[in-house]
Amino acid sequence: MLKKILGTILIASWCLTIAVAAASGAKNKIVLQLTDSSPEKQVLVLNVAQNLLKTYGDDVEIEVVAFGPGLPILLTDNPNNKRIQNLASKGIRFSACRNTVKKISRLAGEAPTLNPDAKQVSGGAERIIELVNQGYILIRP
Repeated sequence: MLKKILGTILIASWCLTIAVAAASGAKNKIVLQLTDSSPEKQVLVLNVAQNLLKTYGDDVEIEVVAFGPGLPILLTDNPNNKRIQNLASKGIRFSACRNTVKKISRLAGEAPTLNPDAKQVSGGAERIIELVNQGYILIRP
């Protein structure tokens, strides 16, 4: 019962945030979190980003933040690289967690090669907190 009430409150506050942003004429600001390595989840995150861009056009700022098991989407050998390049050319930003890059480097003995469209940030969770504090809405597909 408590979960249902909290879920309802969360949805209501999310709708209120969007309504206030729309009423003020502000851009919709979305951060998509990826912490899952499954190919299906990677495609889902890219689909959500593309659909948001299609729906909101110039009225949206989107950043995909990948960390932990989600970081491989931003490596050069990922099969989604052309899609990421296409989305980045349309203004979607991609952030890679430096903490995860360091851990992979230690385990593999060499640094992974990141997609040139990905920007390293100090930490994935920290980046999400920064963006939420700037008015971004967090979506975890």
